[in-house]
Order: sequence, then structure tokens, then C-alpha cells
Amino acid sequence: MFSNNLSISVKSTNKFPIVYSKRFLEHDTGIYHPEKAGRLTAIVDYLKNSAIASQLDWLEPTSIDCLSRSGFDILQEVRRFHTQEYIDALRQLTERGGGHIDGDTIASAQTYDVALLAVSAWLDGVNLVLDSGRPAFVLARPPGHHARDRSGMGFCIFGNAAIAALSACDRLHLDRVAILDWDVHHGNGTQDAVWDRPDIAYVSTHQSPFYPMTGRKEETGNHGNILNIPMRANSGIAEYLPVFNHQILPFLQEFKPDLLIVSAGFDANADDPLASILLKPEDFGTFTKLCLEVTPKILFGLEGGYDFDSLSRSVMAVIEQCLS
Repeated sequence: MFSNNLSISVKSTNKFPIVYSKRFLEHDTGIYHPEKAGRLTAIVDYLKNSAIASQLDWLEPTSIDCLSRSGFDILQEVRRFHTQEYIDALRQLTERGGGHIDGDTIASAQTYDVALLAVSAWLDGVNLVLDSGRPAFVLARPPGHHARDRSGMGFCIFGNAAIAALSACDRLHLDRVAILDWDVHHGNGTQDAVWDRPDIAYVSTHQSPFYPMTGRKEETGNHGNILNIPMRANSGIAEYLPVFNHQILPFLQEFKPDLLIVSAGFDANADDPLASILLKPEDFGTFTKLCLEVTPKILFGLEGGYDFDSLSRSVMAVIEQCLS
């Protein structure tokens, strides 16, 4: 959905593309909610003041108005996973000024429009990666991997990663797409979306037992396309590296994805207030290096991460590895 000229510009430079809009800050969950706008502003400020600032290419996602004028139906993409009833209910809730979808998930007056823009950003990210053959990062909110087909859940509104994968297969006709979810929580919504899809693999590392109490090893999908790896509380890089080397990499390499989508949550950091995994920001750079052994066609998209400092440094570690 980016213009050809923009895609050519990205390919002709060595800059790393980041899809981001200030409009993502308008999804207002309240000052005390963990998933708030400050997550994005912290990351953006950190990156723009970092040693790699000159190597970053900040790209606005395609607006919903622009998509409409071009005849592209963003709601058709959302409906690849979500029901029309849920989409309508969310729109009506935001038109009334917003409210709670569940105990953890809040919609404000702008949430419907912002969530659609987040989907557009993830789809833009897919196009960027496929056009360039190199990684890109989508810095968007609200996150998505807990969203169910009929409801938002766990801070999530629309299933961004699932929609991007479904769209890549069904609209762009990719043969195989893989999703790696290293968020500390299991992506139950993403798993639901791809359970019956032999052309989409889903891999998740997540603290267990923990919210949302899904992601058991026995949950493998109807085609053996799902690999769940529950991690004990207090696990660190010493526990994660064998998992990557002996389970995740062989699974992904055997699958041979045309595109790898990473649900890049950073709440597995030791400093994160919402979980009990002991990773460090640099560990996500290590994970990125291993993912690049599978394919350079990787779209990273932000999920969780609620300690602003470790969140920002983790995103930096991912991008640095992509630039090396």
C-alpha cells in the first residue's frame, strides 16, 4: 500500500524502516493503564536520540481515507479474522465515547479509527518487507495477539499479526507465513485465527502458568502448524537459547516461510512489572539474529512491554541486529 516510489526509496538505502504515526497515541486507556501512549513515545524518543538515529526511516502508515480513495477495503482485511458483529459493536462503543470491552481492555472515542490504522500499518509493513526483502518494524498500538474473533481481550482490539498473516496468504498469495510470538503472554487470539491454516505456522514462547491460561504444548493446531513452548517463571536467556536452537529454529526452517511475522512483545524483560521472566533487552537482539537465519523477510510488530526503559532498549536491540 506504500507507493512504488517509497518502496524503491527504502530498498535503495540502508536505512531501517519503522512504520509509526502519532495517531497511535490517541487510543486513550487512561494514565494508570499499563498499555498507554507513553510506551510509544518512550520508544520513539529513545530511538531518535540514539546512535542509530540517522539509519532509521520513519514512515507514516497509509491512512484509512487514502485506502478508501484507492478502493482498498480495510474492513475486508479485518473480517479475515473478526466478525462483522464485533466490528460494529466496537465502532458503536467508540461513537458513544468508549468504555470497557473487558476488565482489562478499554476503548476510547478514537480507538476504532486508531485500531484500523494499526491494521493498515501492519499491512504496510508486510508490503515493505516483501518489496525490499529486508526486515521492518511496526510501532503501533493497540496491540493485538489476545483479540478474539468476536471480542477484544487483554489490552488488544484487532488481531494485527493474525490479520497480516491471513492477508499475506489470501490476498498476496504467499504459500507459507510464520508467526513467532515472543511476548510473555500466550497469543491466544492469534492461535485461534490460524488453528485450521496449514499455510500459517504459529510459534509462541510464554510464561506458564500465566494469563490467558492457554498455550499448552498439546495445542498444536489441526495441521501440526502450532508450536507452543511454555516457560517457567524466572526463566532467562539460559533457558530460552536451547528452546530457540533446538525447537523454534528447526520448526521454522522446516516450514520454510515466505514471510516471518514477529509478535514482538517485550514484557518478558526482567524489569517488566506484569510478568516474571528474566530476559534482558540484549537478549531480544540475540533472538533477532537467530530469526535472520530463517529468513531476512521479517516484519516485527509491537505487542506488550510495560517498563519504558527496557522496552525501548529491547526495540533498539532488535533494530541494531537488523542493521548489522
